[in-house]
Amino acid sequence: MQLQNDLLLRAAAGQQTERPPVWLMRQAGRILPEYRALREKVNGFKNLVENPELVCEVTLQPVRALGVDAAILFSDILVIPEAMGLPYQMVESKGPWFEQTIDTPEDIKKLRIADPEASLRFVTDGVKLINQELAGKVPLIGFAGAPWTIFSYMVEGKGSKTFSKARTFLIQHPEAAHQLLSMITDSTIAYLKAQIAAGVHIVQLFDSWAGILSPQQYAVFSMPYISRICDAINAVPKIVFAKGAFFARHGLSELNCQVIGLDWNMDIAESKQLTGNRKVLQGNLDPCILFGDKETVKKETIQMLDAFGGHHIANLGHGVYPDTPLDNVKCFVDTVKAYRY
Repeated sequence: MQLQNDLLLRAAAGQQTERPPVWLMRQAGRILPEYRALREKVNGFKNLVENPELVCEVTLQPVRALGVDAAILFSDILVIPEAMGLPYQMVESKGPWFEQTIDTPEDIKKLRIADPEASLRFVTDGVKLINQELAGKVPLIGFAGAPWTIFSYMVEGKGSKTFSKARTFLIQHPEAAHQLLSMITDSTIAYLKAQIAAGVHIVQLFDSWAGILSPQQYAVFSMPYISRICDAINAVPKIVFAKGAFFARHGLSELNCQVIGLDWNMDIAESKQLTGNRKVLQGNLDPCILFGDKETVKKETIQMLDAFGGHHIANLGHGVYPDTPLDNVKCFVDTVKAYRY
């Protein structure tokens, strides 16, 4: 189907565009009153994620409300551990929690490579419904967690400021760590290929906990697996977002992907230099700027866009925070849409 708005795909391909495309990480969620109303009716986050009709509705909400240049699939990165045999719960106000974790190399034997056809049909069915409803209005972004980030939850069992248990596993059981990371990688490749077959136009890998590894550990336990995924996925453009991995920007620029996402702590000029202008950059407004007044939001957004120059995808430097004023989110999106190169 011909897209009415292909700005994101043209920008990702490095083509000259009249303005930057704009979308937001976590644009589907609690910033929207219609999402909060839906959550009240549905018992639990996973009941939303695992229902294709609700996945479709939540994915479309920010396209309607904000006028962004892309929809991003409403799902969770932790569907992969569950499809591998390690179920999770989403505890209100606390985040993800795993009743069982990977504590020893022996525990890895209980896992399997995810089969999207068997375990993740709710995602691919959701993608098909979304595309029917979008009717070519904007592209649909698919996504998955990067292997290290998924590994960290499977070993830690919950969110953590340090993920010290997961990092300790790397040190105590390096061979088993590589075995698990390889299984996650194979599962993720199959999962992203299934999303693409169902109709997503571009995919993003979220390495949300990249920044808690040392540069040496990142080079051994994360980058090679991201590289494997990028090499295996060639049907659509790829975005890699490694939060906190300021030390890896040059290495990221050598991956077989089109776009590198920057967090708000990564200097734009330095990032352009480190990546050698080999990749399109995405980002990277501090999400807290959206708690300022509208003039501040406009000024900071334009300053960011000026710093990036052409060939840029506008976004925040991380997901939009749930209590962000909706009018300020709209102000950010509208400011980008009014900008011209």
